[in-house]
Amino acid sequence: MKYLIISAVICYVMTAFPITAEAQVTNKWIRVVQQSEPIDLDGCNSLNIVSGRILQQNIVETLVQKNPKNNSLMPRLATSWKRVDPLTWRFTLRQGVSFHDGAPFNAQALKASLDRTMGKGITCGNRTKFFANVALEVVPVDDHTVLLKTDKPDPILPMSMSGIYIVSPNTSIDKLSLGAIGTGPYVFDSWRAGQQILLKRNDKYWGAKPDVEGVIFMWRSESSVRAAMVEIGEADITTSIAPQDATNPKTDTSYINSETTTLNIDTTQPPLNDKRVRLALNYALDREAIRTNIFSKDYKHATQIVIPSIPGHNDAIDKQIFLYDPEKAKKLLAEARADGVLVDTEITLLGNQTQYPNAADVIESAYANYKAVGLNVKLQQLDLGRYRAYNSKPFPEGRGPTIMQKSHDNNLGDPVFSVFHRYACAGSNSKVCDPALDKEIERVTELAGVPRTRGWQGIFRTLYEDIVPDVMLYHMVGYARVSPRIIFIPDTTTNNELRVQEITFAKK
Repeated sequence: MKYLIISAVICYVMTAFPITAEAQVTNKWIRVVQQSEPIDLDGCNSLNIVSGRILQQNIVETLVQKNPKNNSLMPRLATSWKRVDPLTWRFTLRQGVSFHDGAPFNAQALKASLDRTMGKGITCGNRTKFFANVALEVVPVDDHTVLLKTDKPDPILPMSMSGIYIVSPNTSIDKLSLGAIGTGPYVFDSWRAGQQILLKRNDKYWGAKPDVEGVIFMWRSESSVRAAMVEIGEADITTSIAPQDATNPKTDTSYINSETTTLNIDTTQPPLNDKRVRLALNYALDREAIRTNIFSKDYKHATQIVIPSIPGHNDAIDKQIFLYDPEKAKKLLAEARADGVLVDTEITLLGNQTQYPNAADVIESAYANYKAVGLNVKLQQLDLGRYRAYNSKPFPEGRGPTIMQKSHDNNLGDPVFSVFHRYACAGSNSKVCDPALDKEIERVTELAGVPRTRGWQGIFRTLYEDIVPDVMLYHMVGYARVSPRIIFIPDTTTNNELRVQEITFAKK
């Protein structure tokens, strides 16, 4: 039976998705298959998983790059940086670098790119994550020196810059790009809607010449199909397959990533604005059954939005995982109902199956658990475009109470990249508003060292014990399948970054 299923999948792949002429350019090209097609290819939105693997450090680059092996900061488009005063950092830029359109990379080009990122002409996901509550001014000193000035002390600004990607000064300031122009080792070549995106090696790249001459990015929603494509040689890499499909020890690798999954509660909408209802949502969910039956025991129960290795993670909260207790959930709902809370209001569960492998099974399990304790829930699966509308402000008017399936990646190493945009009143994705919390976030953001770490630990205690804005799920593990013809080792960044320049070909 298993053989018949695999054969059917392979047959489906070969007939429905024939190898294109472009994919046969040379045997030095590779093919990557991921879970969905991106909406845009703009350097300002490179944090989106499906866009990020195409864009980040391939087409567009950062001033500073984080080393995934030891979390240190390394030079990329900047060769050095130094804090001048509490509000100012000086960056020295790499010389001899050009954008793919021929424009020189210099201080003025950097200013144009950062002004675009920080401006209001486009919706920029990178800005809202890294500079949502900090104003940034770019002051060129000479062709290869800039001062980056902030309106409040920012002791981790170089770390923030490792998430800001630089685009050509000729990029539109009021339209998102469908083919970013950067300085990276690969140039955007073409996008055949619904089928594939091609990148070609940048032979004028300032750095070392990569082995891979070109990349074809494809997308298939089914994990089993993605795995089969690598198995039969139609693709070389898929970095996101479900645990049940990672069955070949010769090609499949598990890797620790920095992804944390949640069900995000809109605390502004009744009855979800009552803490007892939010607690009931947590007690009603059988997390261990989901972990065991849908994922694997490699996944870790999460109690907060950052992984344990990030300074500021509150270890004490890890001892307080919500255990499955449907009777307690029913009791909390009954108490709220007795106090006049409209507990029977219809609540919409918003799912998106491209969030991570088996995401559809997770939201369906949540739906069943919530129905079982008497909640009036309905399930709505969203495509990526509709999902974005519910994920970022302004949220749809008249949306009513919603619980949103979410996945959050913080591989840059500080809680500020998670907390402000998710939980502050002015946060772009926030469905929480607590003025006292906002004041504390602002205070801790300006700290450094041990005081900063302790400050974030206190904020996480407030969030997850006093406010309860999420049903926390898991710190995730990724599973990749890699063709034997190439050498690629996944790391903590692989969830949203695939550095093609580091891929080499196996010796025959």
